[in-house]
Amino acid sequence: TSVWCVFFLTQTSRPHTLSVLALLIVITAAAAVTITAAEGERLNKTSSSGGLFWSTEKDEADLNRKAELSRDNSSSSSEGVVGGDHDDFDGGFSTLEGILQWAIGHSDPAKLKESAQDVQRLSSSELQRRQMEIKELMEKLRTPSDAELMKIAISDLNNSTLSLQDRQRALQELLVLVEPIDNANDLHKLGGLAALIQELNHPESEIRTLSAWVIGKASQNNAVVQKQVLELGALPKLMKMVRSTFAEEAIKALYAVSALIRNNLGGQEIFYADAGDMMLQNLLSDPGSDIRLRRKAVFLVSDLAGSQLENVERTEPPFFSSRLLLKSLVDLTAISDLDLQEKALVAIKNLLQLKTTEAIVFRDFCGLDSALERIRQQLQDLMVDEYQKDFAMDMETLCREVELIFLRKLGEVITVPT
Repeated sequence: TSVWCVFFLTQTSRPHTLSVLALLIVITAAAAVTITAAEGERLNKTSSSGGLFWSTEKDEADLNRKAELSRDNSSSSSEGVVGGDHDDFDGGFSTLEGILQWAIGHSDPAKLKESAQDVQRLSSSELQRRQMEIKELMEKLRTPSDAELMKIAISDLNNSTLSLQDRQRALQELLVLVEPIDNANDLHKLGGLAALIQELNHPESEIRTLSAWVIGKASQNNAVVQKQVLELGALPKLMKMVRSTFAEEAIKALYAVSALIRNNLGGQEIFYADAGDMMLQNLLSDPGSDIRLRRKAVFLVSDLAGSQLENVERTEPPFFSSRLLLKSLVDLTAISDLDLQEKALVAIKNLLQLKTTEAIVFRDFCGLDSALERIRQQLQDLMVDEYQKDFAMDMETLCREVELIFLRKLGEVITVPT
């Protein structure tokens, strides 16, 4: 039987409930001893420290095992299996014997004596009933595993009568639960991905937003979940959501899109086939787009170009050499948002290294050389700011790298000062 519940009760400061539970443990232990004695079985009345043990055969074996484990080495893990064991305990008591000692020490001796006398007058069936009651109580108070919590949240999502508030709560719980990669990998077999993708069609924007967020978090750097989500056909839905008039929905949808296609060539093929390049182009060139959305769009362009550099045997999409794309990125370096400037420079650096991009287009059509000079002037002002100096130095290094690649591609030989 799981025994962590006593620790839980002490942490939640419920002295009355704790006293009752402690007394029930002592009574149940005494009842178990009485039953065992009546049946002529071997007893475990006391240990070297005088504590009582639970008397069932299974629990006795568990207690002997627990007594050999140090508190520092105890752990509890369901390994992602619903209904996993939680017998190990790390809350101040290493064994049930310790809990019983604590319960006895914190109880009224007169009441314990009176209760023990009452127990002796109970029949075997009544004693067994009391033992079952305490086991049921402890089971109800047992900490559920992550897989059990995920299953509950998924069940809530599949309940069409669930209130909007409870649906939001279920999604917020999943958002936390899918962070560990093992939990994310369990999501599909528990029916979670299908439920989340269904929620992308919900009439409420907040539900769609949370669902996209959970999908993105579960897919982040996880090829297993990426493959599952792509096979379920969620990518086109998420790309459509990027065009939403609700800023948060669009941002979380683009986050999920990026997570799905990052380092995933199959996902990138679907992305390009569904006009993902035009989606990005529109975001980059639209000054009315939310600045956070534009940052994510620039980062995704940089990431896609970097992926192309790592897979040189692949045909480069025409998108990378688009004059409008290149001009949009260079123009973003003039925006006052420093984070966006940096991301745009990184994207330009990656694009300059691709075979199909032309340095002359960067110079004559995009004005990259003028943009780099403008950034240098801006960095001189930032250098005198103590809080911006480190950022300015990093940006200066990035500018030099971009300029070096740019000039080399133009075919000019020049020494860049260090």
